[in-house]
Amino acid sequence: MERIEVELFTDASNDAVLRLPGRRHPGVLIQGDSLSILRAEVASIVEACDQGDPTEARETAALLLGDLDELLTRYDTALAAHGIPRPY
Repeated sequence: MERIEVELFTDASNDAVLRLPGRRHPGVLIQGDSLSILRAEVASIVEACDQGDPTEARETAALLLGDLDELLTRYDTALAAHGIPRPY
């Protein structure tokens, strides 16, 4: 394990926006439990598609999209607050 200093642009919550040394743009740190939830949502979408249930797949995909939109909004807000242009 290596210990390093990072730049923290938000509070140190479950989805902190931070920049690692040597990186031009910040990233989002997603805690393991949150990552597991995102993975489970994708698995549910695949399962619903395999079972021919487009309604369930769409509903779960909408939840996943909402989760990702929240992360992206937090990222965009943090960058704007620190005068950093988005990398996209």
